[in-house]
Amino acid sequence: MTAPVRTRSSADLIRAEEPVLAHNYHPLPVVVARAEGTWVEDVEGRRYLDMLAGYSALNFGHRHPALIEAAHRQLDTLTLTSRAFHNDRLAEFAESLAELTGLDMVLPMNTGAEAVESGIKVARKWAYEVKGVPADRATIVVAAGNFHGRTTTIVSFSTDPEARGGFGPFTPGFRVVPYNDLAALEAAVDETTAAVLIEPIQGEAGVLIPDEGYLRGVREVTRRAGCLFIADEIQSGLGRTGRTLAVEHEDVMPDAVLLGKALGGGIVPVSAVVARREVLSVLRPGEHGSTFGGNPLAAAVGSAVVELLRTGEFQQRAAELGVVLRDGLTALVGRGVLGFRARGLWAGVDIDPAIGTGREISRRLMDRGILVKDTHGSTIRLAPPLTVTAAELRSALGTLGEVLREGS
Repeated sequence: MTAPVRTRSSADLIRAEEPVLAHNYHPLPVVVARAEGTWVEDVEGRRYLDMLAGYSALNFGHRHPALIEAAHRQLDTLTLTSRAFHNDRLAEFAESLAELTGLDMVLPMNTGAEAVESGIKVARKWAYEVKGVPADRATIVVAAGNFHGRTTTIVSFSTDPEARGGFGPFTPGFRVVPYNDLAALEAAVDETTAAVLIEPIQGEAGVLIPDEGYLRGVREVTRRAGCLFIADEIQSGLGRTGRTLAVEHEDVMPDAVLLGKALGGGIVPVSAVVARREVLSVLRPGEHGSTFGGNPLAAAVGSAVVELLRTGEFQQRAAELGVVLRDGLTALVGRGVLGFRARGLWAGVDIDPAIGTGREISRRLMDRGILVKDTHGSTIRLAPPLTVTAAELRSALGTLGEVLREGS
């Protein structure tokens, strides 16, 4: 990367945002101007190792050559038709994504929240038309600590007061049970249950990994109850955990999988509900849609993403480098790290509150050229691009160790 032409400073740009942007984020004070691979540069040309990867939206790094080429090629021909017409890229995208996930049909959307909302609508429609639940009685069982998005319906079943406060009245029809508690889940399921909707690993909650057998148990409970198992793999999917989907760690096949973030390669918003034919076949023309969902540019980039995953190279990298991540974090336990949870190239790290909050640790790492992001309390998340090298990973963990020693 060459240094960008300097116009306004980082401080100037941050100040300029204050009066004109809604204050719905509290970003770290770094202004990124260029990026390539695992590295970003700010306006002044300072380089940072990206250890967040856009919350898994950048699984393949910044500006992956194959994805940039696919986008450029499509930009020269066709970008949007709406779904009023067919386009020449959508069939390939749907075919390849269904094959990658082992499911049958694809409902293309744009953002992760749209995929979740679409999954909820499809589950309710399926419950009425296939399961025979009385009209307007369908329920969906979800887990406490979840993060599925920010729309009104989705925050209706959030247990995060910050996400819910001031946004009611809330959408009914959801039952919240503790995460990783099969007995509670089974008790909540009844004849009105359309689906169980869970994250195989809870990302926003701090990368919470359920006990071995939990996902298999969810699959068995839903099978016995005759309801759907919907896995939200928007953060955990597409190579992040060392498998294409996180549910594969327990050899589980849900009825529907929700995908987003990495599906757009960090270039365009792309999401999808991928499901069994019986599930998505309940939708008919006019009942659901999106002007941009399945657009040719998104389909071209999404197809290129699937092609990268088809070889298994990125899944293997995440698994192998996950050992480096785990070993490095293990060495820090008792030295400023109280504990951590990791699977593949994804970790939630609990910092000793006496050393600093998650944001304070993130800020200190930023000052040393490492970008991470905090979540609740003193927990930070590590989710580097799957293109990260072992040397870069060890360097980042070494810098974390230095920050922790200085703060103790």
